[in-house]
Amino acid sequence: MTSTARPSMDDATWWRHAVVYQVYPRSFADSDGDGMGDIPGLITRLDYLADLGVDAIWISPFYTSPLHDGGYDVADYRSIDERLGTLADVDVLIAQAHERGIRILMDIVPNHTSSEHRWFKELLESEPGSPAWDRYVVREGTGADRETPPNNWRSVFHGRGWSRIRTADGTPTGYWYLHIFDTTQPDVNWQNADVHEEFISTLRFWFDRGIDGFRIDVAHGLVKEEGLPDFDYPEDTDDATPPMFDEDVAHAPFWDQDGVHDIYREWRAVADEYDPPRVFCGETWVPNAERLARYQRPDELHTSFNFSYLEAGWDASAMRSSIDETIANHARVGAPPTWVLSNHDVIRHRTRMAPVGADGERDLERGLRRARAATVFTLALPGSMYLYQGEELGLPEVTDLPPEARQDPAWHRSGGTDGTRDGCRVPIPWSGDSPSYGFGPGSESWLPQPPVWADLSVERERGVDGSTWEMYRQALALRRAEPALGEGPLEWLDHDGDVLVIRRTSPDGSSVVAVLNLTDGVVRLPAHWGTEVLVSSGDDVAVMSIDEGGSFIALGAETAAWLRG
Repeated sequence: MTSTARPSMDDATWWRHAVVYQVYPRSFADSDGDGMGDIPGLITRLDYLADLGVDAIWISPFYTSPLHDGGYDVADYRSIDERLGTLADVDVLIAQAHERGIRILMDIVPNHTSSEHRWFKELLESEPGSPAWDRYVVREGTGADRETPPNNWRSVFHGRGWSRIRTADGTPTGYWYLHIFDTTQPDVNWQNADVHEEFISTLRFWFDRGIDGFRIDVAHGLVKEEGLPDFDYPEDTDDATPPMFDEDVAHAPFWDQDGVHDIYREWRAVADEYDPPRVFCGETWVPNAERLARYQRPDELHTSFNFSYLEAGWDASAMRSSIDETIANHARVGAPPTWVLSNHDVIRHRTRMAPVGADGERDLERGLRRARAATVFTLALPGSMYLYQGEELGLPEVTDLPPEARQDPAWHRSGGTDGTRDGCRVPIPWSGDSPSYGFGPGSESWLPQPPVWADLSVERERGVDGSTWEMYRQALALRRAEPALGEGPLEWLDHDGDVLVIRRTSPDGSSVVAVLNLTDGVVRLPAHWGTEVLVSSGDDVAVMSIDEGGSFIALGAETAAWLRG
């Protein structure tokens, strides 16, 4: 085994094969006992992340915000929410992470601001047609009194996508502002020069402070089609639920417009001024792998999440199709794929992959087995991978939060029929015997933690053979140590049934075979694939002898393993 040291901080290509850990700061570690995670709390857990073995952390927004949408409603892109810390805290975080060889990616939200941003306040205080109005997507309404929205666009968080602008005394005007998300998140107008200049200044502000890059929120949504035409919503969607991320929205006038690429060419030029260059990762929901790869052209973003793989679920055919299409299309632009199984916007993959029984309940034990197997296999794929906080503990989705605790705007705008994102944002457990499970010195957390957290805490799993945490740690160390893994070629090996097998080969000829058994039975693997088990998601993998001499590998149901001859 070669060195497991992280890439040098001067390595300009680290992002091509990195494992990045997402921190949702309000739910990671609370330093002061107010029930909300913060930057000082994160700093105290950097050794934990270093021990786990990640190369970088991506931190969801900690800017000044009214928190109508978990911090993705930004009131000031260059100041820190006082509940989460200070600029000085961020400077310490960057320095201490770098000392441990861990890079820092921040979140940037360029599609919209908070309605409490100084720009939107200026709009409300000025006359129609003033420069302040042009920084946002504002249009006159239709109808005799302009009481109807300018078009039929809907909000991702349910309801219409336009709200009427009102005067200081509450009188409605004939003008409407666009908010593809919540009413408190007005979309900015990327045809306005002020918008370009402001965000470039923001990039430089943080790059100059030493961060290593940005994850870009709603990277596919900044530019809207000229004229803002109505959208022909598919018939199977009701008035509250616009489709966002499938083939039906390939040409939606508010997603994935060609003009967005010009913005990222501007941003890439700024990132490349630094030594080493700063990097970008896009939250890029697009209808197919070819459209996704366009964002990774050499003068645009470095990476984008591959959500087709996340959506493939526990399905061998869908997983293989996503892998093949993503790798092939990214190769055309010289970019590595970026894999992800969970994040702060989707149901945790332990729950998502759990089969549903006859009683309608999900089998979370099998869900954990599948989640572990999917993770081990995915870590063997070429390119980079993002992990979401708590998945290394095997946390399930919290599905029974009380209505009064929920904060997802989609929950409130849908009348309680939608809004699943709170369940994956419940603060993670550090110690099973402490109030708030060690999340902070107090007894409360901003979202209530379930009793099962006690047995899934870091304290209960760290150092315990066979635990999910130790499996992640072992796989991350081996991934860095094995020259065949990370970026590089992939070869499919044939096997009957729902079993995925890949071989990764290094330039020196050494190879690793990764196998994912998606069936509910034991499968036989030929011994020439390898009889040394480097890592497995479960303990039911063994070398078996046969009467005629020789041997084979027996791999248990819903299990993954890396093999070497």
